[in-house]
Amino acid sequence: MSKKPTTGPALHKVIMVGSGGVGKSALTLQFMYDEFVEDYEPTKADSYRKKVVLDGEEVQIDILDTAGQEDYAAIRDNYFRSGEGFLCVFSITEDDSFQATQEFREQILRVKNDENIPFLLVGNKCDLNDKRKVPLAECQSRAQQWGVPYVETSAKTRENVDKVFFDLMRQIRSRKTEDSKTTNGRVKDKSKRRKIKLGAQFKTIMIFYDLIRDISNRKKQGQSTVPAPTRNKKGCCRIL
Repeated sequence: MSKKPTTGPALHKVIMVGSGGVGKSALTLQFMYDEFVEDYEPTKADSYRKKVVLDGEEVQIDILDTAGQEDYAAIRDNYFRSGEGFLCVFSITEDDSFQATQEFREQILRVKNDENIPFLLVGNKCDLNDKRKVPLAECQSRAQQWGVPYVETSAKTRENVDKVFFDLMRQIRSRKTEDSKTTNGRVKDKSKRRKIKLGAQFKTIMIFYDLIRDISNRKKQGQSTVPAPTRNKKGCCRIL
C-alpha cells in the first residue's frame, strides 16, 4: 500500500523593495539571524528561507532581497512576478527614498495587476528619529491613500522587525485562503451548471421517449399516424 504524500509547511514568498541604502538587507538579516549588519555591500539580489511559527502554525518564509540600484531595474519585473507579498522600505532620514516608494508601488501594481496585493509600507531607521526628514503624518497619509499598513522599524534596535514580516505573512495567508474559496466556488458553480444542463437534457429525452411510446401504442391500435391537430372554438389547437 503506497503512502500518501505529506504536505510540507506553507511557503510564503516575500519581496523586499526600496531604494539603495535604506536598510532592506539589514532588516532581512536581523529577522533571519538576529544580528545587525551596519556595513553591508550593495545587494544584487539575495534569497533567504526560514521556518517560523505563524499563529501556532509552522510555515516557511522565502525572502528575496532585491537591489535598490537602477542597474538592476531590468530584472525587477521577474522578481515582482514571483512575489506573493511586498515590504516597501524607505529611510525616514531620506526624503528621496520616501518619494521613490511611489515608483516602486506603481511598478509592482503594473506587474501584478492587482491593487490588493499584500503590501506594507515600512519606514526604517526609526532609531534616528532626531534626524527624521519624512514627517510621520506624511507617511501615514501615503499608506492610507494606498490602503496599506504603515510600520516604522529599526534594524539596529530590532524594533518592529518581526512585526512587519509576520504581518505580511498573515496578509499573504489570508489572500491565499480567499483565492482558494473563490476557486472552489467556481468549481462548485460549474458542477451545478453541469447538473442543471444534464437535468434539462434528461427531461428532453424523456419527452421524446414518451412521444415515441405513444406513437407505438397507437400503431398497435390500428392508428398508423398521429391525428392532425384540430382547432376548438377559441382557436386553440388540441390533439384528438
